[in-house]
Amino acid sequence: MTGIGWPDDEPQTPSPETPEPQGPLGWPPDPSPIEPPHEPPAQLPPVPVVDSPPEATVPDYRPIDLAPAASVVTAEPASAEPVPAEPGSAGPVLPAEPVEPPVAPVVEARVPEPVERIRAVLRDEPGASLPRLEGDDTPIGVAAAAAVRVLNPGGRDDFPRPARRRILTIANQKGGVGKTTSTVNLAAALALHGAQVLVIDLDPQGNASTGMGVDHHAGVPSIYDVLLDDVPIADVVQRAEGVPRLRCVPATIDLAGAEIELVSIVARESRLQRAIAAYCDGPGSDVDYVLVDCPPSLGLLTLNAMVATEEVLIPIQCEYYALEGLGQLLKTIELVRANLNPKLSVSTILLTMYDARTKLADQVANEVRSHFGDTVLATTIPRSVRVSEAPGYGQSVVTYDPGSRGSIAYLEAAREIAVRGAERTTP
Repeated sequence: MTGIGWPDDEPQTPSPETPEPQGPLGWPPDPSPIEPPHEPPAQLPPVPVVDSPPEATVPDYRPIDLAPAASVVTAEPASAEPVPAEPGSAGPVLPAEPVEPPVAPVVEARVPEPVERIRAVLRDEPGASLPRLEGDDTPIGVAAAAAVRVLNPGGRDDFPRPARRRILTIANQKGGVGKTTSTVNLAAALALHGAQVLVIDLDPQGNASTGMGVDHHAGVPSIYDVLLDDVPIADVVQRAEGVPRLRCVPATIDLAGAEIELVSIVARESRLQRAIAAYCDGPGSDVDYVLVDCPPSLGLLTLNAMVATEEVLIPIQCEYYALEGLGQLLKTIELVRANLNPKLSVSTILLTMYDARTKLADQVANEVRSHFGDTVLATTIPRSVRVSEAPGYGQSVVTYDPGSRGSIAYLEAAREIAVRGAERTTP
C-alpha cells in the first residue's frame, strides 16, 4: 500500500519482445503503407503482321527488235595441255594460241551542219524543192533553209532576167482580191532575186506605198504630180525600205480627185505612158520590171495603166464573187486593145486567198484553170496571217517572215513570172 491508500503498483516485468519504435515526441509511428497486390502487366493484343506490297515493275518501253537474233556460237577454249610429241621429234608440240577475228572499225554517220544545209539549198537548181536530209530533218532547219532561199543572200538563186523590160498592170475592179498585196510581194521577191523593179502606186489609198515603207502623206511628191503637173518620175521616186533594187512612186490622197481633173486634159489616157517611157529612157534605164498597182475601178487611172503597159496580171480570189466581175474586166481589156493599145494582153492570172479546207476554193480554182489554161500560174497564194500582218510593219511578207507559207508562195509565183517572161522574150 502506498501512503494514500492506493495499492502498490505491481512491478512491471519486461516483455521479452522487442519494443516498438517510438515516433517523434512520443507519437506512435506511422502505419506502414499497404502495398497493392502484385498483378502481372496486362498483355497487349498482338499487332497484325502486314505483308510488304510487291515491288512495282516498270514497263520496258524500249523498241523491240523484231529481227531474228543471230545464233551465237561459243568456241570452246583451247586446251593448254601440250600435245604429245611424235616419235623422232625434238619435243612436245605446244598448241597455237587462239587468234581473234579482226573487228571492223565503226564509222558513225556524219550529220551535216546547219551551215552546210543552207549552202546545199543555195546550190539547188531554181524551182527545186528544199532538200530533206535524213537525220537532220528538223522543222527549224527546214524553215531556216526556206528563209535563206527567199532572202537570197549573195545572189546565188537569182531569177532569169528578161531580155527586154516588162511592164505589168495588176488590175481587177473588185476590191479585196489581193491586188496591192500581190504587187508588193511579187516586186519584193523579184528585187531580192536580182531584178531591178519599179512599183507605181496608182491607188489613192496608198496601200502599196505603206507596204514598202515609203512615206506618202499629204504634200509628198507623188504620182499625182506626175499625171497632172508633168513632174518627171525621177523627181518623185523613192527607194523601198529594206529591199535593194526596189523603187516606188508613192500615191497620196490627192490622187482621189485626179480622175475628175484628167477629164479636161488632152490625151488624158496616155499621161502615164509618156512618163514611164521618159523615165526608162533616162535614169531608169536599168529597170527590168514595172508593176502598176491599180485602184478597184475601171476609171481613168486604170485606163492610163492599161495604155502604158503590155501585160495585165489579174489576181482572182478563190470565191464566187470574184468571178462575177471578171467578164466585165476582160471586156474592158478588149476595148483598150482595139482602140488604144493593140499590144495589151492578159499574160498572168494569180489565184489568191486559197483555202484548201473548203470545196469552194477547189471549184473556183478548177473553173478558172479550165477556162484560162496556162495563163493561170501553177502557184496559188494561201490564206496566211503573216501576209496580213506584214503591212502593219511597213514590210512585205517576203521580208517580214521569209519562212512563212505566204512568203514561199509569192516567191514561187515570182519565179514562174520570171521564167515565163524569159522564155517569152528569148529570141
